[in-house]
Amino acid sequence: MLTHNYSYEAALADSLKIGWQVDDLIGAGKGLDFSRPFMPERLAGVRGISCLSDREKLLLNQIRGHSYLRLFAFCEEFILPYAVGEAAATTPGGDVREVRAMLRFAEEEAKHIQLFRRFAEEFAKGFPTPCPILDNAADVAKLVLSHSRLGVALLTLSFEWETQTHYIDSIKDDQDLDPQFKSLLRHHWMEEAQHAKLDTLVVDKLASAGGPAVLEQAFKDLAALGMAFDGLLQQQVLLDLEPLQAVIGRKLSDAEKEEIVAAQRKAYRYTFLVSGLEHKNFLAVVGQLHPGAVEQIKAMAGMLSS
Repeated sequence: MLTHNYSYEAALADSLKIGWQVDDLIGAGKGLDFSRPFMPERLAGVRGISCLSDREKLLLNQIRGHSYLRLFAFCEEFILPYAVGEAAATTPGGDVREVRAMLRFAEEEAKHIQLFRRFAEEFAKGFPTPCPILDNAADVAKLVLSHSRLGVALLTLSFEWETQTHYIDSIKDDQDLDPQFKSLLRHHWMEEAQHAKLDTLVVDKLASAGGPAVLEQAFKDLAALGMAFDGLLQQQVLLDLEPLQAVIGRKLSDAEKEEIVAAQRKAYRYTFLVSGLEHKNFLAVVGQLHPGAVEQIKAMAGMLSS
């Protein structure tokens, strides 16, 4: 049993209090300000790229803002069926608050996908060139969900906690960011804060019901999925070069591409993998499940940070 103070009832109650709708956040005069950065430097990783001018760094920052929300929508394509599946797996006659909380979780993930698709439409209206995004979300979702339930729950938990790190540590107090983009991130964070609690409850339930073999397989799956996602991120880094060259109006040299790719590979890895793996609450859960796994997780994060 994990040590925490979360409950399905409390997470559901907090979710119902938040209750925002997509139309409240986007459209109807709520436009993006393309004169300002969208992403904090800790996540964008553009400031140290010497081959780009300040204007070009701003444009790359905005490309990264686009990919940030689109890739979270990409991940939510597997988190949505995961949440529905965990609700459906509840024992008949069990706690209906658990079912309601998990179905609410799923509904919010579907809402996030809708919000981020609407964002992509607004972005396309103001940005001078199309920005391609990985287009194999369905295949990735199928691959992720083919792994053990506990492994998928641990991966999802790391994603939920990283959104907390992103907003609290880097976004909340950054006054330079576009207020509209920042609003989208704030509302996303508000609901993901409840999802992190629900994921902890799911991990607790699955780990308690399983034995050592289940835990061992879960950590193997987490490592495999982390490496698979790293491969996807490297693909996205290369995809970003195309719109960057188009919008800055010049062809990058091989040396310039190499510098940009190195900086962006590190930034993407921190944003989508390292910040979740290193989150203190994620490590606390891992440590309670298997003390030896903490060092393994830290070693994985260290490798991705190098």
